[in-house]
Amino acid sequence: MVLDSILLQIAPAIDTGSTAFMLLATSLVMLMTPGLAFFYGGLASKRNILGIMIQSFVSLAWTTVLWFIFGYSLCFSGGEGGIIGNLDKAFLSGVSFDTIYAGNGKIPEFVFFAYQMMFAIITPALITGAFVNRVSFKAYFIFLTVWQILVYYPFVHMVWGGGLLAQWGVLDFAGGIVVHATAGFAALASVFYVGARSDKNSTPNSIPLVAIGSGLLWFGWYGFNAGSEVQVDFITSLAFLNTDLAASFATITWLIIEWTRERRPKLIGLLTGSIAGLATITPCAGFVPIWASPIIGILAGGVCYLAVQLKNKMKWDDALDVWGVHGVGGVLGSILLGVFASKMVNGAGADGAIFGGGAFLGKQIVATIGAAIYGFVFTYLMLIVINFITPVRVKPEAEKEGLDVSIHGEKAYDEGAL
Repeated sequence: MVLDSILLQIAPAIDTGSTAFMLLATSLVMLMTPGLAFFYGGLASKRNILGIMIQSFVSLAWTTVLWFIFGYSLCFSGGEGGIIGNLDKAFLSGVSFDTIYAGNGKIPEFVFFAYQMMFAIITPALITGAFVNRVSFKAYFIFLTVWQILVYYPFVHMVWGGGLLAQWGVLDFAGGIVVHATAGFAALASVFYVGARSDKNSTPNSIPLVAIGSGLLWFGWYGFNAGSEVQVDFITSLAFLNTDLAASFATITWLIIEWTRERRPKLIGLLTGSIAGLATITPCAGFVPIWASPIIGILAGGVCYLAVQLKNKMKWDDALDVWGVHGVGGVLGSILLGVFASKMVNGAGADGAIFGGGAFLGKQIVATIGAAIYGFVFTYLMLIVINFITPVRVKPEAEKEGLDVSIHGEKAYDEGAL
């Protein structure tokens, strides 16, 4: 007790409210990765439930290891105005329990480290829905490692770590460019390289499981977006409400379009629409006025629905619509930020095109398209290299048997039990 009292006296003061909120937000974002596993696991075929779920859960652990060793340092130390940071904070060197996060002087840096780590965990896991049923676990593990280091870390540093794009004036509140555009277009590259599934009629094994995963993702997204203010203030509440409004309008938009076209209101369509709205509002959440979020949500529901229809028409076997929802949603939201952003809402932001900021819109378009192209090209080339190390695609007999048994030696359901 005496030691605790002494430590409290010498430790720098923190904002306890913001620190408590950020610990909660970190927990919410962590929950999104199991939520994603449930979402993808329900959409996968019965023989590939565990194969897709383990890809999310292994990121939860392995990304934490990488983040502690050097990931956080490469993203958030050194390299001001550059593409990547340095190793000054590798193994959390120089960061102790009482180090204050310099970005706002209100929370321990340990909390910021943990919060950003949760983003690093879920981003590569998003990609896995595109190549479900047909990629080996060994190849995915290499992919998970290299993609983070050479795609995710540079964009985090350039946008959020004071790097090149931040210096140029590009904004991304919670990950439209950094997370969704890079991962979504990496997913499309994966589809092109790996090819289509043998069983193209693979149907979801459990729509209720998809609903559970979708609910967890929506719940966690409040931490994802509102937490990106990294403190508690008026912008935090703005980001929270913008997130819910955009997701809700996108959900209803998708539902109406699909109901009109197919004469049936479908639960999977409704759930997919919610994720599209959440992905699209992500870069905008703390920078745009409340009235803009319904517009963004409606556009998200309509544009992402059309993207999925285009994918189907072109016969791109993006099994779980990662490109159409996350890729297109992330690009759309990052560009719409250049339209609707307002300094009257957030003085740390910029004015979008409708407020006279045409140049800012141009920067958003260039940065977003550049990120999408880089994510696509690098991923395709990386898969070629990985295939020299170990086959990326499983053998036909393994795909036919299902990855749960052929690779992991497990089954999601004991079909012999009552």
